[in-house]
Amino acid sequence: MNMIGLIFSNIHDAKMGELTKQRTLASVPFGGRYRLVDFVLSNMVNSEITTIGVITKQNYQSLMDHLGSCEEWDLNRKDGGLFILPPFGEGQTSVYRGKLEALYGAEKFLARAKGEYVLLSDCNVICNIDYRLALKSHIESGADVTVICNREDPAVDGESKDLVLQADDNGKVTEVLMHTGYTKDNLIGMGMYILKKDLLVERISKAAAQGLYDFERDFLQLEFNQGILSMNTYEHKYSVLRNVNVPTYFANNLKLMDDTVRQDIFAENSPIYTKVRDEAPTFYMEGCEVDNCLIADGCRIEGSLANTLLFRDVSVAKGAQIKNCIIMQGSDIGADCYLENAIIDKDVTITAGKTLVGAPNSPIIIQKGDTV
Repeated sequence: MNMIGLIFSNIHDAKMGELTKQRTLASVPFGGRYRLVDFVLSNMVNSEITTIGVITKQNYQSLMDHLGSCEEWDLNRKDGGLFILPPFGEGQTSVYRGKLEALYGAEKFLARAKGEYVLLSDCNVICNIDYRLALKSHIESGADVTVICNREDPAVDGESKDLVLQADDNGKVTEVLMHTGYTKDNLIGMGMYILKKDLLVERISKAAAQGLYDFERDFLQLEFNQGILSMNTYEHKYSVLRNVNVPTYFANNLKLMDDTVRQDIFAENSPIYTKVRDEAPTFYMEGCEVDNCLIADGCRIEGSLANTLLFRDVSVAKGAQIKNCIIMQGSDIGADCYLENAIIDKDVTITAGKTLVGAPNSPIIIQKGDTV
């Protein structure tokens, strides 16, 4: 495919609290066995994009460990493949403040990569999408930039969005708004953009010279309002899970219990790849109770679970009650514990008899490796 992929791994770290204290957002676990980066990376590979750069900033050791040789995504190849792009600073400058500055550090990668077009993507938005159709729409539109977007019901999610668009019947953008509320008539940007490589490189150099750093504000909105930039929209009409903060991350994991959402995200003809780990099947002890849960391999369950997501190798002792929780890999829940609306990070030990209760819009988070 005549397109290069670029993934921003750290752009939304600050909004995710304790979950990104020891890792980049791209490597935050999701859905029982995946990391957030798996979804956008798999979509790119399934769309025949074979040259992909991952732009990093800090705390990316776990991301490198997860990606490894990239054989699960068929990116361990001589022509193209996956490239980790470390943070770049020049002179006394610090690491990047926004996407435009981050892209300045990827200029050499873009110069070497073969492809006429570039797909830029955040890693916090989960969907299953064929980028080939988006590229086809972009070429046919003749626009400078195509924004991949969707529509959302503000009654369900009324939070302001980073990029809100109005478009005509042909998908041509007529208005660009930033950090604002929206209606059912608005298109909401998904943090995914298609444009020509030459245009992107030109704008990166211009931004560096002028001290600009925000891709959406200083490039898309500014140049559109000046009449310099034409924009097209490509509307994704299936499930979209935006992880913009801890409450949305918590809710989106639990949304995977919904059959429609799960089938949209894990489409049969477009699989989501991840690092393979060999684990024994989960062991359900006599007397345990499990209701509406997603449970990965390697777990041992003696207690009671309801509407809960368990990652690999989690142990739930006898008498423990867990409701509306996310329990990450390698954690141990002691006997007679009561957990509700909690996110338990990796390798956590909850000792016997403890009670942890949060709220759906403010779940309790126990950090990686802690003992309670």
